Amino acid sequence: MQYIKLIEHEEFEDDFNIRIEKINRQSQKYIKDTIQIIDKEIGTENVVSIILFGSQTAKKNGVKECTTVSDCDLLVIFKDNVPNHLIKKVEKYIIALEDKHNFRELNSNNNFFDKILDVIHQTTGMFISHFLTKRQYWESIIFHKIFSVNKLFSTLFAPKKIVLCSIIANSNVIYGLDLREIVNKNVKISPFDMIKSLVMNLVISLSTIPISRLRYLNFMKYLLEAVKWSLRASNYYSFVDSPPLKEIIRRFTLLERSKGSKRRATIFYKRFLELRQYPRSDLGFMFRCPFRILKIHIKSILFKKIIRKKSRIKD
Repeated sequence: MQYIKLIEHEEFEDDFNIRIEKINRQSQKYIKDTIQIIDKEIGTENVVSIILFGSQTAKKNGVKECTTVSDCDLLVIFKDNVPNHLIKKVEKYIIALEDKHNFRELNSNNNFFDKILDVIHQTTGMFISHFLTKRQYWESIIFHKIFSVNKLFSTLFAPKKIVLCSIIANSNVIYGLDLREIVNKNVKISPFDMIKSLVMNLVISLSTIPISRLRYLNFMKYLLEAVKWSLRASNYYSFVDSPPLKEIIRRFTLLERSKGSKRRATIFYKRFLELRQYPRSDLGFMFRCPFRILKIHIKSILFKKIIRKKSRIKD
């Protein structure tokens, strides 16, 4: 495990700034404010590791995936002796920071549908920019404790192993110990995880149809997230890496057999990338999403099956 030595405050600040210099200013300010809050309320000496993952991470080839719908995903791992009430107190401040830095939508319409969406966010971790956990939960790979999601939901629907491995492959340690290898060594992905990924993302995409008429609810962001999660999970299952979305899209377009299928896939993914940059209502895209999500997962499962078969023949 690699450790970022905090010998002097100036040395840490310089090293920390280098680690986050490639992400946008909005995210840099949010991360710095978050660490200041943690230092004030708990103390950074009680933080084991802070991992930045998702669209904000710096890619090796310099490609930036941050869009107007991207949040800033931080996983903070505390020492086991940090009291839970202090972690909950810090979380309230971080939620306020997410609002301040425009990483969180606070529902102004306190109605039935808003409450349902809030439950979805807390249950799935979707559009939540911070995750606070303890070292024992990380090392034991207790998914619902790591991401503070509903235990029943995570057991039944969440493709836990794929999510964890995909996060690790698309992350940077910006503070403390590098504990990512623990997950890589102890997590094995099965086809059942892909089935759970398929079910979860289909449910999300199909759930947007009845709320699409409520224009104040930004249903498109849920569709885009379901497609993105499908691509990333399926790519990791098939190729065991986490390249930029455009590369993942190129791979899955190549897996299409006929010219017509390739053309339809190209049109869909082009629209997907456009909507990530400039979100707006698109009912045609909405109705195509469930079919594309299904196809992405099927292609991934079949491709992996072929690879394993070829590997057994060679052995």
